[in-house]
Amino acid sequence: MKRFTIVAVAALLTSCSEAPPPPYVWTLPPDFPKPTVPTDNPMSEAKVQLGRFLFYDQQLSGNGQQSCASCHQQAFAFSEPKGGSVGSTGEIHRRNALALVNIAYNKTLTWAHDGLTDIEHQLLLPMFGEQPIELGITGHEDKVLQALARQPYPKLFKAAFGDEQVNFQRVTQALASFVRSLLSLQSPFDRYAYQGDDSALSPQQIKGMDLFFSERLECHHCHGGFNFTQSTSHEKQPLDRRPFHNTGLYFSKRQQVAGEGYPDKDRGLAEVTLNPADDGRFRAPTLRNIALSAPYMHDGSIATLPEVLQFYMDGGRHLSTGPYQGDGRRHPQKSAFVKGIDLTPEEQAALLAFLHSLTDPTFVQNPVFADPWR
Repeated sequence: MKRFTIVAVAALLTSCSEAPPPPYVWTLPPDFPKPTVPTDNPMSEAKVQLGRFLFYDQQLSGNGQQSCASCHQQAFAFSEPKGGSVGSTGEIHRRNALALVNIAYNKTLTWAHDGLTDIEHQLLLPMFGEQPIELGITGHEDKVLQALARQPYPKLFKAAFGDEQVNFQRVTQALASFVRSLLSLQSPFDRYAYQGDDSALSPQQIKGMDLFFSERLECHHCHGGFNFTQSTSHEKQPLDRRPFHNTGLYFSKRQQVAGEGYPDKDRGLAEVTLNPADDGRFRAPTLRNIALSAPYMHDGSIATLPEVLQFYMDGGRHLSTGPYQGDGRRHPQKSAFVKGIDLTPEEQAALLAFLHSLTDPTFVQNPVFADPWR
């Protein structure tokens, strides 16, 4: 009995001396809503720091040749300047890497999947997926876990989780925490709209902003809100919006059956839902830092922002040659908001100037997000 009392008191004193980690401090402008976070993976600075090391670590791939940062590069708003990403084994992917900008606010993830709603589960695709192979961990799990036991990981795992144990659940939780920390809310537009700096935007950019939010152009219907995408949720906006759209990029003559017309190579959301009405529907990505994340569209098939603008002015794309020949403007599932618009050269320049005002230089230069191995 005496021994039990001594042990119990010692345990109590130990538990009292180990204060809980301080709550995570979001770097948000005043009055901005906080992102929603899974209850089983609360944010902590220690998990963010561990996730940062993992994000840049090539040993997280099966062959030690690639990291998350290989396809999500800070200089390009955590996207990459390629039409299709290349996996760790050299496999060329059919889609380009989405920019990791304010992902903490995303309601859905990836280009076309309405069932992926949290980062922890989405991360399993690049880590363990085999079609296509990205990081290629499948079949190399023990090797990867062994690599993650080297320095400085023991102290990082202990700080994040209380002990040095390495497992893939903790890896995904830490990576998800780091990705959630990648917030970009300091563009000239933010200073103008949310910080009261009337000089942050030029008259030309203000004109472009007025055009962007006008019913004439209707850009804001798919790229609205503070994150410039329908795929947004936060502590004050839990509603689920369906942010997938067919923009008239393709209507391949070879595939025109039963209202479908996107190439078999990538039919978008229809591959998940098996619903022909979802043919060619892809998620409307955020336009924050859009000037840094070329090329554009899910397959990187449009090279520049002026070309993207021309695409929407045309109401879609007509390909007169090539394997995907056809008139995307005539696709029966094309969004009603992509109807073609007439813009003067002056208006085009103003709209492009506004899109450039969404670039946040502090985001792509922030050392807190940079490679800690260098």
